[in-house]
Amino acid sequence: MRGPMATVTEEQAPPQKWVGQSVKPRESYRLIQGKGKFLDDIKLPNMLYAAILRSPYAHAKIVSIDTSKASALPGVISIITGEDVEKATKPFMGVVPPPGDKVIDYCLAVGKTRYAGEPVAAVAATERSIAEDAIDLIEVEYDPLPVVVDVEKAMNKDSTLVQDAVGSNIVWHKQFNYGDYEKAASHADTIVKEKLHFHRFGAAPMETDNVLADYQESTGLLTINCNNQMPMFCLALIVLATGWDSHKIRIITNDIGGGFGAKIISYTYMVLISLLSKKSGRPVKWIMERRANIISGTHANEATFYVDIALKKNGTILGINAKTIHDEGAYLRYEPIGALLWVQVSSGPYRFKNLRMDVNSVVTNKGPVAPIRGYGRMQHLWMIERIIEIAAKQLKIDPLEIRMKNFITSEEMPYVTPSGATYDSGDYPQALEKALEMIGYPEWKKKQSEYRKHGKLIGIGIGTGIDSGTNNFAQVKLISKENPFSGQSRMAFARMDEFGRFQVAVASNPHGQSHETVVSQVVADELGVKPDDVFVLPGMDSFSHPFTGHSGSYASQFAVSGIEAVLGASRKLKKKIIEIAAFKLGATPEDIILKDGKAIVQDSDKSLEFWMIANMAWRNNLELPPDMEPGLMELYCWKGPFKLPDEKERLNPTLTYSYQTHVAVVEIDPETGKLQILKYVAVDDCGTQLNPQVVEGQVHGAAMNGIAASIFEECKYDDSGQLLSSTFMDYLFPTAVEIPHFQTCHLTSPSPFTTLGTKGAGEGGGTPLITISSAIEDALAPFGIKITDSHTTPERIYNLIKKSKKVKGN
Repeated sequence: MRGPMATVTEEQAPPQKWVGQSVKPRESYRLIQGKGKFLDDIKLPNMLYAAILRSPYAHAKIVSIDTSKASALPGVISIITGEDVEKATKPFMGVVPPPGDKVIDYCLAVGKTRYAGEPVAAVAATERSIAEDAIDLIEVEYDPLPVVVDVEKAMNKDSTLVQDAVGSNIVWHKQFNYGDYEKAASHADTIVKEKLHFHRFGAAPMETDNVLADYQESTGLLTINCNNQMPMFCLALIVLATGWDSHKIRIITNDIGGGFGAKIISYTYMVLISLLSKKSGRPVKWIMERRANIISGTHANEATFYVDIALKKNGTILGINAKTIHDEGAYLRYEPIGALLWVQVSSGPYRFKNLRMDVNSVVTNKGPVAPIRGYGRMQHLWMIERIIEIAAKQLKIDPLEIRMKNFITSEEMPYVTPSGATYDSGDYPQALEKALEMIGYPEWKKKQSEYRKHGKLIGIGIGTGIDSGTNNFAQVKLISKENPFSGQSRMAFARMDEFGRFQVAVASNPHGQSHETVVSQVVADELGVKPDDVFVLPGMDSFSHPFTGHSGSYASQFAVSGIEAVLGASRKLKKKIIEIAAFKLGATPEDIILKDGKAIVQDSDKSLEFWMIANMAWRNNLELPPDMEPGLMELYCWKGPFKLPDEKERLNPTLTYSYQTHVAVVEIDPETGKLQILKYVAVDDCGTQLNPQVVEGQVHGAAMNGIAASIFEECKYDDSGQLLSSTFMDYLFPTAVEIPHFQTCHLTSPSPFTTLGTKGAGEGGGTPLITISSAIEDALAPFGIKITDSHTTPERIYNLIKKSKKVKGN
């Protein structure tokens, strides 16, 4: 029997009239017609264009900067260097306790550069080409310093310092002990140890980071157009660094060409371009070049794991002990939150209770890291799945068997993990069974055996990932109790205009998730109208959209926090509409239903069209009930049901937990190491699907994201700190030709913690990395090869095979 809060079906739950329907995304029409409004489409009178000079050195003292030649170039209006920035701003605030709080981070390099590609100076000119010519005329004298790119060498006491004021490259270190790993290990039949590495890659969104800043001296108003994913969180960082008046800063986003998390830390550029605008007295636009985006547009967390897993001989997992080393690059920015977010998925989909984590955040002379789809969780989940599969083979147990033996079951939901994370609902065993059925597992096992006789290498890989969504910011108090962040909130308003049509706004900053469409579906069901009757304010504008400090699009939370806010505002509006109608029609509010644009008295022929009710509220207000305020606009702010960490540093760090199980079949050419994906299936469960078509797109996008990272994309540095993959010539980016066809299936386990049973659906980029690593290792089983790195190219596969043959004397 399955638990009552974990019912899983292959079909979507019966839809309401609009929620659950695959309504075509309204955003698509303007985008495919080329009528979207992206930042580069905006042109203001008297606008200037910015270009940024970047350091060629990964680590160097800035001896001098001479801007005289650039300033003399006709068309150049203003230039800013690190010296100007240091006078005008303070370093950006961090979230780490001492001594890591001494990390120096400005929007331009001050004193020295810490990674190749770091901004050193910025120019504003009347044409972009002039600005780019001007930065070539800026003369910078550098005094190169020793470079550290190996994160473990960076931890040595005698290593060159990236952040001198900290006194060490270890900027944050903490041990977490959940359960009793020592006791678990003492009862284990075997302990399997391994060193694993999760590689560095980028997001490469279609649209790079862009900013258009317009400072008006007459009013002190600063308007920042940008494509940042959580600008209202960044607003605090901007204000604290600059000292500017928060109530005079207006932030606007429009259509955004992808984000994947990487656009969260573009606040450094928002400050830089705003400084240029303030200095020049004119609007300034900056469009990031692709190479700069790859070098400096943020990378996914790179992590090294030294992991032990304690097991019984039958495969029962007793506990995991891991030392993790996060290579943060030169600055912390949003870090070390990514080094902490494993607490959201501490035991993965498995039921073990003993977990010890020794976490280290280390700075190196590499580009900064920041949230990338599956931020902080995909690294941890990949580590757990890798060590479990390696352990299964050492114990001579089928990896399928060890997974099924240790999976959390639906009857155990809601399930509390070692860190206190509360998995709300799901059925991991059923998802795996369904994925194996879809892939045709028994048939492929037979083919695998036959093909190996002929020298063909076939591998079948399995991966289960958990997508925590709707984060509780109180988790940052595990880094430092002094951090002034906690909880989660989202605000929305709903308005019926005087003609009975609806407007809704929620500061969600969508960048491909079809929020306008989904919100209109939810509101249409609540108010008894069609989605076309609901206009959802696009993008985000801090002067028109209601927001809180948590607003933005990140952490796969819109289907929870955004929808809860919209529901709250819609229901408040609905209540007032019904009260007005009941008063006018001589009925009780309980007798009124809203349907087809009317307020109807049930079991009668009495009704009022919405425009009549709206007229009373907005113009004919003497006909309103006594003491009722005129107007029909309601504001609602949703607050997440979270708590602060307890005395054992346990908390529920997110509200909902979606999950995916992927299975892949790959073939590897033993002579070249070339890999081909023969079949790929994905089983997804995000609770109630608001719009199945949108969810399907998220699943496809996440699968492509992860496959690309696992075998194509890598930010690879040489010993001098130069990024060797800084263009699409070297940073391999797959096209539709390289990505396989995906076969998908959606299960439904509604969340008991959300009104509609929804969960997030956007973090699944980590599951393919697990799956592909598993498939490659399975294919290479005849050579006894273990996969210990998340990035496995044909070259690396070839070298692994070659090394294996050499060891065996073949």
